[in-house]
Amino acid sequence: MNWPQGYVRVHHDELDSTNEEAIRLASAGERGPVWISAARQSAGRGRRGNRWQTLSGNLAATLLLTPGRPQSDWPQLSFAAAIAAAEMAAHFAPHAGIAVKWPNDVLANGKKLSGLLLERAGPSLAIGIGINLAHFPPDTEYPATSLAALGVAPPEPGTALAVLAQAFAKWYESWMAEGFGVLRQAWLARAAGLGSSIRARLAQEERFGVFEGIDDHGALLLNEGKQTRAITAGEVFF
Repeated sequence: MNWPQGYVRVHHDELDSTNEEAIRLASAGERGPVWISAARQSAGRGRRGNRWQTLSGNLAATLLLTPGRPQSDWPQLSFAAAIAAAEMAAHFAPHAGIAVKWPNDVLANGKKLSGLLLERAGPSLAIGIGINLAHFPPDTEYPATSLAALGVAPPEPGTALAVLAQAFAKWYESWMAEGFGVLRQAWLARAAGLGSSIRARLAQEERFGVFEGIDDHGALLLNEGKQTRAITAGEVFF
């Protein structure tokens, strides 16, 4: 797989966190696009401050870039990253049921394969992506899996990153040219649980309803019977 033109690639044997390294690089004047990967993370993190384990053979990477659209649009790139991660997974596991889960996870046969974390990095954006290639953590609230657990010979993390980076570059260019609509359509085509009953855990409450899709800003649309609620942040359970 060819490396996308214009993207720099930096690999470390160990980091505290690839997102933290992206933030440090941004503080030093780096604007990207640069992919930062690490064989091991000592303090990897996921959404809502959750710890993200990076076991040997898995992929931990962050893309630091300065998107060429207004900053209010930058969160839309979580959908581009999720689609790219799903395409990477399908590349290596074409017979698995690969789907995206709102807001920014990738599932394989109904279990979590990948998670994403977007963070501001000074005037730039850090898009952190963790993918379970060879191993997955046990005893997680949402069941996890890995490519190896799917019966696939897991690729080397560097090989997986090349496929991921190429896919993201494609969707980034589509987003730049056409806006969020193209990402929304592609994400919905891969969405897990669309049209089914779900439980949405919000900061202060839980809501129940039917997952109708996402709106033009990426918010989850939850049909609660008498009204449809737009949810901008939370966790979804099927």
